[in-house]
Amino acid sequence: MIVDDEPSYVDLLSHALRAGLECPVHGFTRPLDALAALHDARPAVIVTDYHMPQMNGLDFARAVLAVLPETVFILISGHNLELEGVDISHLPSLKKHLPKPFSSRELTDAVIGIWPAGAAPRARAQLDPHSTTAPS
Repeated sequence: MIVDDEPSYVDLLSHALRAGLECPVHGFTRPLDALAALHDARPAVIVTDYHMPQMNGLDFARAVLAVLPETVFILISGHNLELEGVDISHLPSLKKHLPKPFSSRELTDAVIGIWPAGAAPRARAQLDPHSTTAPS
C-alpha cells in the first residue's frame, strides 16, 4: 500500500512497485481512505509519506497497527525529519525511512527487505538500473 497526499507521487510509486514486484499495490492520497480499505487490502507493507493532511505518517501507522498489528512501514519524506524533531525510533513497526528523492530500485529493495517472513513478493526479472528518481 502507498499513502501520499500527492496523486502524481502515488501513481509514480505504485507504478514503480508494480513494475518491480509481483504483488498487488494499492495507492491512496488520503490516509482516512487507506484506513477504510485496510480490511479488503490487508497490506503487509505500507509506504507512507510523513507530511499529509488529515494525519501525519506516524499517526497513520498507529491507526493501522490498531487494526492490523503485523503490518510494517516505510516512511518517506522530502523533509529532514530529524531537524524537525520527529522521533521515529519509538515505533518498532517502522522498519525504514527513505528520504525523497529515491530511485524505484531503492523503494523495491526496501519493500522486499522489510516484508514479513515467509511471504515476500518476488522481484520481477528486470528492473531498469537507470530508472528515474522519484521527486521530492
